[in-house]
Amino acid sequence: MAVNHHVAGSSPARGANLIILSYIVYILKSETTSQYYIGHTDNMDRRLSQHNNPEYHGTKHTKRNQGPWSCVYTEKYNTRSEAMKREKEIKAKKSRKYIEFLINNW
Repeated sequence: MAVNHHVAGSSPARGANLIILSYIVYILKSETTSQYYIGHTDNMDRRLSQHNNPEYHGTKHTKRNQGPWSCVYTEKYNTRSEAMKREKEIKAKKSRKYIEFLINNW
């Protein structure tokens, strides 16, 4: 699922490429502790790199808990608000069983 974002003042020529953004809800798994982490992003490659980079300090949970982290599940959404809502739904379950159900049925 993706959404086109119109840039104010722009008028793309017919056939021009439009920037399409999608938002991803993801589940990471620690390869050393088997612990899960749930988040959302608009760039999965960048975000996974941040989680695994010891120099990056914007990811407190994955820094306090041992990695390396690998992505084991994703869902795509048109808007950030949809992705945030879904992230909260998964986290609200507070269930390893539910997370493993999602991963196993992906």
